[in-house]
Amino acid sequence: MSHLDSAIGAASSIVSVKPVILSAPERGDDLQVRVSAPVSGNALPVVVFSHGFGGSLDKYAPLADFWAAHGFVVVQPTHLDSRTLAVTPDDPRYPDIWRVRISDLTRVIDDLDTLVAAVPGLAERVDATRIAIAGHSWGAQTASALLGAGVLDAAGVPGEDFADKRVMAGVLLSLTGTGESLSPFAAENFPFMHPDFSDLSIPALIVTGDSDQSLLSTRGPDWFTDAYFMSPGAQHLLTLFGGEHSLGGIVGYSSAETTDENPERVALIQRVTTAYLRTVLAVDTESFAAAHAEMTQSSASVGRPDSK
Repeated sequence: MSHLDSAIGAASSIVSVKPVILSAPERGDDLQVRVSAPVSGNALPVVVFSHGFGGSLDKYAPLADFWAAHGFVVVQPTHLDSRTLAVTPDDPRYPDIWRVRISDLTRVIDDLDTLVAAVPGLAERVDATRIAIAGHSWGAQTASALLGAGVLDAAGVPGEDFADKRVMAGVLLSLTGTGESLSPFAAENFPFMHPDFSDLSIPALIVTGDSDQSLLSTRGPDWFTDAYFMSPGAQHLLTLFGGEHSLGGIVGYSSAETTDENPERVALIQRVTTAYLRTVLAVDTESFAAAHAEMTQSSASVGRPDSK
């Protein structure tokens, strides 16, 4: 990993504040957010992260802490499906949680000044013009909406456009594929899982595991690569060999959701995503190229990068 480490620079200590509360009366619960950042550095770019189903601002430390230690302000909202909020399917808000998730992300970007002000000394060190969006699983679908992905209705017609021009790039981990491949159960219960990737035009890195077999799909792990092949913006794909849905453990250290625990796999994701973010957010235009070249030349069996 030494060459990949040189592509992303040295880590620094971080500071994290939680929960920072954003008032959201129409949501039913105020929005709880975690803000993490390096203790030093200026003109820091921002990464907004959307957790997977049931997660919270306390999940995904292997990514959030690593990104913060390498020069990013990481903002993690807690969506209504979080187990910490106990919103059940009989709650009247439940059918529209996917929409609320998207509005959570736009809200934290709208109120970024309030969020960074909660961390002493951070406000003057942030560059709010450089924002990336990231997410895992359902969070990846949520994040993809801000990159231009749509949701098809029952007639196959795209719905509302959620693209956010303030977002420069995205990192989408374990992003579910098209609705044509949903299992009967998923098709009946998750009508929002009908993405249209044709307008996902903002640059994105897709990260997937080649052993991620979802019960929601009638296809194999290739389902999670649809956005890479079907969108103009997703120009890069990182495939993790042997990776299942948690990609080796990105959800959290000792997390029960992890079925394929593999620290080396997580380390590769940390470094490659960091290199990508450094490049697309104009921290170091050579970081991702260097990381991509190192992976391509390496004989390691952890993962493979592809670009188009």
